[in-house]
Amino acid sequence: MQYLVSVIDDRTGSATSDEMAAIDTFNDRLVAEGHWVFAGGLASPSAATVIDNRGGEALFTDGPFLESKEYLAGFWVINAPDLDVALALAAEGSRACNRKVEVRPFLEE
Repeated sequence: MQYLVSVIDDRTGSATSDEMAAIDTFNDRLVAEGHWVFAGGLASPSAATVIDNRGGEALFTDGPFLESKEYLAGFWVINAPDLDVALALAAEGSRACNRKVEVRPFLEE
């Protein structure tokens, strides 16, 4: 099963070199143990563009969809056999990046 592990932050560009090294080590472990699917960091919410094309003509709006103190700063997509393993991995990811994380399973088809 695949899970999205969202990294939640309240500052932009705030990862220290020690945090980046810990994230790299965690990523290497995910790869070595077969949990790795994809991961990435995201630009600040001010770099976002919201697109609404529900009304027949696309409306483009600069900035985040929601104004919030906290935002999605990055993510991992991981493979895990069950939620318990996903939560354990997410706890290690939280420690590595020194941020809160949220875990959500992908919908099964």
